[in-house]
Amino acid sequence: MSLNKILIIGHLEKDPEIRYLPSGKPTANFSVAANHKYKTEGEVKEETEWFNIVAYGRLAEICSEFLKKGRPVFIEGRLKTRNWVDSNGNKHYRTEVIAEGMRLIGSRPNGSGESTADPIVAETDDEPAF
Repeated sequence: MSLNKILIIGHLEKDPEIRYLPSGKPTANFSVAANHKYKTEGEVKEETEWFNIVAYGRLAEICSEFLKKGRPVFIEGRLKTRNWVDSNGNKHYRTEVIAEGMRLIGSRPNGSGESTADPIVAETDDEPAF
C-alpha cells in the first residue's frame, strides 16, 4: 500500500499561466507560497516554501479563471518529479504538485463593497494526455 498526497494552503505568487497540450487539453501552471513560523533561541523566525502547481483539464480552466496573484488557496494533489536533459547535456529535475482539487479560501468583495465567502471548489480526475 502507498499514498502520494499533499495538501497546501498558501498564497499565489502570480496569476496562473494557461497553455494547451498537443492533445488540446488545457494545463495551468502557478506557484503557491506557504509560510512556516517557528521559534529558535527565543526568536520567532519565518520560512517560505514555494510549490510549483500544475493543473490539467477543467481544473486548469477553473484555476486560470478564478485564481489571482496574492489570493489564498487550498490545493490538494500529489507530487511528481520530472527530469530532462538540456541542449548542453545537463540533467535537470523539477518536483511539482499535480493538482487534483482546488478551493478558494478567505473572502472576496462581492461588488457592493461587502465580502462574501468563496463557494468555488474544483476537483478533477483528469490525467494529462500528451
